Amino acid sequence: MLDSGVKVFLQRLSRVITRRLFLGSGVAATFALPAYAVPSVRPNLPLVMLDPGHGGKDPGAIGISGTYEKHIALAAAQELQRQLNAGGKMRVELTRTRDVFIPLETRVAIAQRKGAALFVSMHADALLDRSVRGASVYTLGEHATDTQAAQLAKHENASDRFGGHMPHATSPEVSRILASLVREETRAGSVRMAQEVVGALREDTRLLPNPQRQAAFKVLKAADIPSVLVEMGFMSNREDEASLRQPAHRAKVAAAMKRAIEGYFTAMPNA
Repeated sequence: MLDSGVKVFLQRLSRVITRRLFLGSGVAATFALPAYAVPSVRPNLPLVMLDPGHGGKDPGAIGISGTYEKHIALAAAQELQRQLNAGGKMRVELTRTRDVFIPLETRVAIAQRKGAALFVSMHADALLDRSVRGASVYTLGEHATDTQAAQLAKHENASDRFGGHMPHATSPEVSRILASLVREETRAGSVRMAQEVVGALREDTRLLPNPQRQAAFKVLKAADIPSVLVEMGFMSNREDEASLRQPAHRAKVAAAMKRAIEGYFTAMPNA
C-alpha cells in the first residue's frame, strides 16, 4: 500500500503530465497514472476554485465603519461564481460557502484535491495608511515587490494563528520533486492570470500604482495550480470600504474578474 503522501503526489504528477503532453496540441485526451491517478474521464470544463479570504473566528480586516473583510470576500466570491456559472464556460467552486474558518493550507489542499485549473483568492485588507485605496493583484514571490506587498502578505499569512498546526500533505522530499516539475509552468500561468485581472480591472476600477505585485502569500503556494490573490480594495480606506459594501460595485469587480478568467482560459483552451 502507498501512503497518502505518495498517492497525492501521483495525482498531481498525473495532472502535470497531462498538461505537458496535451496543452496546446488540440488533443482532447487525458493521461492518467494507474491505481492512484485522477479519473481518466474528467469533465470537459476547467474548474476554477474561488477562495473567499478569512471566515469564522478570523474576521480579516475590519473597516472604518465596522465592515468585516470576511463578509465582503464571501459576497464578492459568490457574485463572481454566479457570473461565471451564467457564462457556462467553466465549473466554479468556493473553498468556503459560509462564515467558517478554514486554515490556509486547507484552502490550497481543497483546490488540489478537486483538480482545480485555477485558484483565485479574494480579499480586501487594511493598511496603516488610510489614504491608500485601489485594487491590486498578487502572485507568489519569495521577495515582496514593495513594503506594502510585504505588509499585506504578513497580515494574510497571520490568518493561521486562529487554527492549530496543519501537517503538510506530502513529505518535504516529495514536495521538492513536484515543485521542480511544475514550478516554472505554474508561475508563468499565475503571471498570465494576474495580467488578465489587472487589464480587466483597469477598465472601470481604481487600481494601486503598479497593481501587479508579488509577495510570499501562503495561500498562493500550490506548486501545480496557477494562483493569484486579488485585493479588491482596502477596508482601511473610507471610500474603498463604502464601495465594497455596495452590491453594484462588487458586481462590477466580479464582471471584470469574469472577463479576466475567461480570457485566461481562452488563451489556453486545453488547460
